[in-house]
Amino acid sequence: MPARRTLLLCAAVLVVAQFAPALADEVGALWWEFGPGWCELSYPEVGGDSSFLCVQLFRRPSIGPGIALTLVLLALLGACLPAVRWCLRPLRDLVPAIERVGPQNLGHRLRLGPGRDELARLGRAIDHMMDRVAVGYEAQRRFAADASHELRTPLAVQRVLVEVGMTGERTDEQLALLAEQLLEANERNERLIEGLIVLAESDRGLVSRTSLRLDDIVAEVVDAHRDRAAEVGLTITCSLRPRVVAGERVLLERLVANLVQNAIKYNRADGTIDVRVGGEPALTVVNTGYDIPPESVPGLFEPFRRLSGSRLNHRSGAGLGLTIARSIARAHDGGITAAPHGHDGLSVHVSFPEAL
Repeated sequence: MPARRTLLLCAAVLVVAQFAPALADEVGALWWEFGPGWCELSYPEVGGDSSFLCVQLFRRPSIGPGIALTLVLLALLGACLPAVRWCLRPLRDLVPAIERVGPQNLGHRLRLGPGRDELARLGRAIDHMMDRVAVGYEAQRRFAADASHELRTPLAVQRVLVEVGMTGERTDEQLALLAEQLLEANERNERLIEGLIVLAESDRGLVSRTSLRLDDIVAEVVDAHRDRAAEVGLTITCSLRPRVVAGERVLLERLVANLVQNAIKYNRADGTIDVRVGGEPALTVVNTGYDIPPESVPGLFEPFRRLSGSRLNHRSGAGLGLTIARSIARAHDGGITAAPHGHDGLSVHVSFPEAL
């Protein structure tokens, strides 16, 4: 293991270092005895014809042993290089296994065991990282497949409608109905593409952060949806306390709008919607409506899903409302959770860190 090998190397270096001065003295003695005789003179014989180096060596006797000790330490340092490579060999052995990992084998794991040494902990950390990467990759793959299906269906409907319109004579009423159906399919595509763009932007993260009053944003969004709620017989109540959030206004507006629109869409006649802004959670949207099983709540945040797990009806929107809301909350370093009432509706809670 790297830690044990490194400890062994350090012990060896400490032991050898104790003999470095004596070894340097031996090197110096061997040099003066068997080395070149370019400075063979005694101190009284140093004269003007002696070289500067020789004069300094005889006037400062510590220079010679210092040079010898430096050479010995450099030699020891060079000898440590293969020892260091030996210590790091277990890490180098991981490189081929890691290099083999790709999209085609995201299930590959190192599985270095339950040991407590650094290498085992590193291996487990890499395995856990690969688990998260595999989950994210699979989610992206599934999302791409779902998005392509959602786009393909209305496009196929449009093609059929156009082909039907091109065959034979049509009355004005038939042409008007055909145009209405084409327009509906086109609007469906626009909503889906817009949702995918917003989702991509929120997943990318925030470009800049500005201190914003969340209660003001919520008040504007709720006021914009009051008429729509009144048309279907819903009552909206608000309790808005001052709350500052650091983020992007457009994304926060979209988050609140998606939650309010879902509360309107999945409600019942004569139902209610209660919107609250406070400390923690920062935003709460409570609506009456369907009886939602607790085990089905996590699926609400998945794209293109109903409570049953199937795709949303094309008339009900793009199926990305809560998915986008979750992505926007995460982009603002926050989180979003939902909880059923047990018999009537859903509560959605959004948390944000305090703005500095």
